[in-house]
Amino acid sequence: MATISPFPGAKGTETTPVANRPVAPQSDVQPRAPRDPRLDFYRGIAMFIILCAHIPGNRWTGWIPARFGFSDATEIFVFCSGMASAIAFGGTFGRQGWLMGSARVLFRCWQVFWAHIGLFVFIATTMAALDLYGSFDKSYIASLNLRPFFENPVPQLVGLMTLSYVPNYFDILPMYLVVLALMPLMMGLERIGIWAVASASVGIWLLANPYMIGLGPNGLSLSAEPWSSREWFFNPFGWQLLFFTGFAFMKGWLPAPPVSRVLMVVAAAYLVLLAPFGSWKVFLWVEAWSPDLADLIRPTWKQTAEWREKTDFGLLRFGHFLSLAYLGWVIAGEGGRRLIASGQSTVARVWAVLLSLITKVGQQSLAVFVFSMALARLLGFAMDLTDRSILTTAFFNLTGFGLIIGCAYIAAWFKSHPWKTKR
Repeated sequence: MATISPFPGAKGTETTPVANRPVAPQSDVQPRAPRDPRLDFYRGIAMFIILCAHIPGNRWTGWIPARFGFSDATEIFVFCSGMASAIAFGGTFGRQGWLMGSARVLFRCWQVFWAHIGLFVFIATTMAALDLYGSFDKSYIASLNLRPFFENPVPQLVGLMTLSYVPNYFDILPMYLVVLALMPLMMGLERIGIWAVASASVGIWLLANPYMIGLGPNGLSLSAEPWSSREWFFNPFGWQLLFFTGFAFMKGWLPAPPVSRVLMVVAAAYLVLLAPFGSWKVFLWVEAWSPDLADLIRPTWKQTAEWREKTDFGLLRFGHFLSLAYLGWVIAGEGGRRLIASGQSTVARVWAVLLSLITKVGQQSLAVFVFSMALARLLGFAMDLTDRSILTTAFFNLTGFGLIIGCAYIAAWFKSHPWKTKR
C-alpha cells in the first residue's frame, strides 16, 4: 500500500493529490507497536511445556522446568502476557484515553471468561462421556475432582458463572482474567506517577503474602469452592506482580537490565544453588551424592514453604523466574538476533523452521492454551489405552505438539479474516 506524504514529490511516496483520495479512518492509520520476536518465542515454548505438564501420567513432565527449580511455564506465560498486554492495550490507553483503553481491556476479559466457561463445559462433557459410555477401571470425572459439580449442579453452575467455583485444572484463565481487570487501575495510577503503580502492585502482592510483613499466614485471596476453605490455586493478587513486571519492562517503566557477566553469574548461581530447595528431583540427586548435605537442606524445606509458594507467588519463586528470564534475555540477544540462525546449513534451515513454528504458537497463545488444555485430557485418555512405553509416550507428546501448531495456524488464518474482499 502506497504511503501518503505531506510533502508532495518526496522520494518513495505517492504524489497523487490527497484531496482525490479517500481518507482512512483515524483508527486505521495509527501505527502499532511491533511484536518482539523474543516474546513470541518464549511464550511459544511455554505453550509446549504447558501441554506436557497437563497430560496425565506423562513421562515427559519429569523434565519440564518445574522439576528443576521454583518457577515453571506458568511464570513464562504470565510474564509474557504482561509484555504482550503492554503492546496490545498500553497503546490504546495512550492514544485513545483511559475510558477506551479500559473498554478494550473489559472486552478482553469478556473473551477470556467465555474461553474459561467453554473449556470447562467441553472437558466436563468429555469426562462424563467417557464414564458414561466406557467401561474403564477409573472414573475420569473423579480424576479431575468434578464429582461435586455433577452431584449437585445447581449451586455449582452459579459458582462457575460467578467464579466462586473454580476447580483445579481450570484455574489459570480466571487468574489471568482478574489480573487483566487490574490494568485500568494501574493505568489510572500512571497519571500520578510510576511510583504509584509500583506501590499498588507491590502492596497488593504483600496483601496476598502477609508473612512478608509479619501479618500471619492468611492473606488476600479468592475462594475456589463454597464447601471448603480452598482458595484459587493461582491467587491473582500474588501473580499480578509478575504480570505487571513484564508489563513495566515492555511499557518502558522499567529499563532493560544491562548485559553483565556479574549479573549472569549471579543469576546462574541463584538457579543452581536453590535448585535443591525448589525441586524434589534435584534434592534426591543431592542426597544420593552427599547425605550430609541433604540433611542440612531438609529442615529448610518447611521453613521456606511460604517463600517459594506457588499459589500466592512467593518471593523465592519471583527471584527464580527473574534470574531465568535474565539469562533467557541475554541468550536471545538484542532484538532476538541470536535466535535467528544464519547460513544455509541443514542445521540452520531446520532451526529456522522450528523457530517459525514456535513463534506462531506464541502469537496465538490464548487459542493454543485453551485447545491444549482440552487436548491434554484426550491424550491422557489415549495413553491409558496403551502401555505408556517410552516410544508410545513420545508419539503422543509429539502428536500433541503437531496439533497445537496446527491450532495456531488455523487461529491465525481465522484472525486474518480471509473472507473479506481485499482492496
